[in-house]
Amino acid sequence: MEGRAGTMDNSIKDKYELLKSLVLDRKEQFDKLIRFMENDTTWLTSPASTKYHLCKEGGLLEHSVNVAETMLKIRKALAPEISEESCIIVSLLHDLGKVGMPGRPQYLINEPTEKQQKDGFKPDAPYKFNKELTYLSVPVRSLFLASRYIDLTEKEVQAIVYHDGQYVEDNRSVATHEEPLTLLLQYADSWSGFVVEE
Repeated sequence: MEGRAGTMDNSIKDKYELLKSLVLDRKEQFDKLIRFMENDTTWLTSPASTKYHLCKEGGLLEHSVNVAETMLKIRKALAPEISEESCIIVSLLHDLGKVGMPGRPQYLINEPTEKQQKDGFKPDAPYKFNKELTYLSVPVRSLFLASRYIDLTEKEVQAIVYHDGQYVEDNRSVATHEEPLTLLLQYADSWSGFVVEE
């Protein structure tokens, strides 16, 4: 039960519950994945980053909800033929890897050591990376965690893996090969992080 958050903002919680209720075609798989995320990981309490957007308890969930809502708005205006369910799934899962692993969160509270406190050291970020985790990029860890519970389409996998767009050097290989779902997620993620959450 490491993911239970008693302080989740009610409006975020309501939006999150609504989004979950809209996944119907893969409901059984999705519900199993959500139970795992909520009960066995820090999904409900993780920050969205160590020191940037939504660097606070529950920031990851809030960011994921923001991305889903933004993506659904863009989909409605530009690409209504794209599955609403796919949009919700990739939005909620794109940063799932930020939870780390069950019992080993990716983000730890950045508390100075006793010696650092005596020396007057103040951390430059509220959170730090857990160095005990095997390194995996966030999208790869997201797929690793999710794929044990839910079947994803090729387009959903592409969207999750390349959601950071050309901001990430590794993503250059997908340039000009992005599926519409990937482009929607890239824009919704950027809009949420740089505009909605600023």
